[in-house]
Amino acid sequence: MRPPYPPPPERSAEVRRRFAEEARSERPDLSTLCLLVGAEADGALDEAGMDSAQVELDALAGRLPFRPGGPRSWALALRELLGERCGFRGSAADYQRLESSLLHEVLRRRRGLPILLSVVWLEVARRAGAPVYGVALPGHFVVGFGPTDDQVLADPFDGGRVLTGGDAELLVAGATGAPLHPSMLTPADPLDVVLRILNNIRAWAATRPERTDVALWAVELSLLLPSHPARLRFERAQLLVQRGDFLRGADELEAYAEVVVAVDEAAAARVREQAQAARAMLN
Repeated sequence: MRPPYPPPPERSAEVRRRFAEEARSERPDLSTLCLLVGAEADGALDEAGMDSAQVELDALAGRLPFRPGGPRSWALALRELLGERCGFRGSAADYQRLESSLLHEVLRRRRGLPILLSVVWLEVARRAGAPVYGVALPGHFVVGFGPTDDQVLADPFDGGRVLTGGDAELLVAGATGAPLHPSMLTPADPLDVVLRILNNIRAWAATRPERTDVALWAVELSLLLPSHPARLRFERAQLLVQRGDFLRGADELEAYAEVVVAVDEAAAARVREQAQAARAMLN
């Protein structure tokens, strides 16, 4: 399959404008934000393609039973539809593909990373009226149903397998070596989900020096979110320099130094040295 190619500049500008607008709305829509990420990654994803993905999520929701019962019944209904009948699940190979982080491709391939498969579960279940939310376990993303004191967890990466308390503990221990803490089971905010997706894309690009283009747009979308780590500005500056945009990279490094100088003068001095080195490359 061809790799995703980015959209032309005018399309990218429109995608980013809409992404920022949606992220700052009163109730950000998770599927819309994920599809806009996909549109920034894949110039072939146009408005008709985004609409088609939303229609597919609606159609999947329409295939669920009407109010099947409590949290466990919802989890089982989603597993039966999405995991068993539709074949949504993940494998180790999916971590090597950028498409595994793009919602429209996950809907097409029925494969993806845990967090993107969870987005499919969340959006289908939400449309059907289920009490559903994402659960951002360390190193693994799952879906929760029902109130936290009567919570049922499902793992979309494993075809929607319903988890026991021991299963969740093993997932956390395998990722961190630490025990499961109740705070890890709280519902994830949609914007935190999007930031985590973008972090995954940045991690994918970080191991592929030839894909600094992907790393850059993932950082720049992250910076459009209302809340994001300040260090992303430093990462963006470094990427600009790496891509040969020395002047803008130096300007960004100096701006970041101004942010950190109040808390770490030595770090600010090191960043200013990097800015000077970037400007020297113009000579």
